[in-house]
This record gives sequence, structure tokens and C-alpha cells, in this order.
Amino acid sequence: MTDAIGPGVIEWQNRPLGWVYPVLFIDAIRVKIRDGAVAHRPIYVALGVNLEGDRDVLGMWVGTGGEGAKRWQAVLTEIKNRGVDDLLIVCCDGLNGLPESINATWPRADVQTSVVLLLRNTLRYTPQNKCPTIMKDVRPIYTAKTLDAASERLAEFEEKWDAQVPDVIKLWREAWAEFFPFMSFPFMSFPVEVRSIIYATYTVESLSALPQRPTRVRGHFPIDQAALKVLYLTIRRTDGRGGNAVGKVRHRKSVLSTLAIHHDDRFIQL
Repeated sequence: MTDAIGPGVIEWQNRPLGWVYPVLFIDAIRVKIRDGAVAHRPIYVALGVNLEGDRDVLGMWVGTGGEGAKRWQAVLTEIKNRGVDDLLIVCCDGLNGLPESINATWPRADVQTSVVLLLRNTLRYTPQNKCPTIMKDVRPIYTAKTLDAASERLAEFEEKWDAQVPDVIKLWREAWAEFFPFMSFPFMSFPVEVRSIIYATYTVESLSALPQRPTRVRGHFPIDQAALKVLYLTIRRTDGRGGNAVGKVRHRKSVLSTLAIHHDDRFIQL
């Protein structure tokens, strides 16, 4: 049965893509694969939002966890060779060498480090009993409507928590310039719907949730291709509860209209 899926996976991984994607997300999800011994391996997923407002997984690649610019250049070149001439915004998690490779492949793309990474690292430095309160208190920072408002919320957060979780405060202060380009022009001129797509918490977390049920059932995968086949079947399955990684984005008409106004010269083929 799994051998029968193989040709479909290869055809899907090499299918032609759209000429432009307004938003592209690149994230790593981790699964257990037996390579001599069972170990966690990253599978890198590229998910694009197309001109119709559909989320679509463009491809998946198994990595070792030590990828650098050369490996990312190969992956991105593969995507470009399949027809993607332009990207407007790329959201990624600061993987080593990835931002530089994006700029080399699509020089006009804006690279935005996903807020999800900052939230994950926040939890890493937070005692478990304080996690719900911390996450509630940081939300007003990254959902603020202006840069000044976000700075005020950060100052309030720092005043409240600096003595208890200094590592978290240091994390947010050091990450401020890197994680919040959407707080400056042109992102601040976007409506809330567009900005919610850009910091993409629900989209990226839906990617991270892809392997959870299959791996709970199997424990681990015997080889790389087995993991890719199961994830391929997972993303193609329709989830009527709205939990699938693919499908329509929220407020897609407003999002695409706004991006078209701000990037009119790059939507010319429409």
C-alpha cells in the first residue's frame, strides 16, 4: 500500500506551482525516524497562500537539523524552478542561512520571522506554572495596532515580570528589531486581517500539528520516505473541523486586496 503512494508523492512534490504567492511560510516539524537509532528529524514544510486565498503545501523536505545556506538555496531554487517567480512576504523561523537564501532567490521578498518562534522560546524560558499567565500578558504586545502601543505593552510586561522571568524579558528585548518589522511601514498600514496572516500563529501551528496523530499511532517511522508519505496523506485529508493546514485563509478578500494595492506592480499578471 505504501509503495502505491510513492509515485503520487513524487508527482506532487514536482508539480508546477503558481507564478506568485503573496505569503509563504517555511517551518520545521519534527518526527521520530529510525536511522540506526530512533531520533527526532526535522521535516521542512513550505506553505504558500496563493492569489485565490488558498493555503497550499508547496513541498516537504527531510533534513538533519544542521542545514545551512547551501541546502536552503537548493530547496528554494527547486521551488522557483517549479514556477514561483515572486514572493511578497516570507514568514520563517530564523533557520540558519534561510533568510539570506530567500533574499538571493527572490530579492524583492520581505522576510518576516514568525512570531510563533518567539512564543515557543518564551515558553521554553517560563516555569510551567506561569505559562498561561505569561502567554496572556504577551499577546497584547504582538497584537498591538501601532509600534508605540506595542512598545508600551512591552514596557508594562517588563515591569511586571522582570524580577520573576528575566530570561523572557531579555529574549523579547533582543528580538524586538528582528521579530517586528510588521510594526513599521508598510506593515503598519495594513489592516488587522493582513497582519494576523503575517504573524501567522494559527497557520504555523496547524503545520506543527500535522504529524501528531500519525506519530502517536506509529511511534516512529522506519525511513524518511515513510514519514513523507504519511504527511502527504495527512495534508490531503479534509478536516471538517477546520484544523487542516490547507484551505482558505481568514478574511482572504481583504488580505489579497490590500496586498495588491501595496504591491500593484507585482500583481500585473492578474
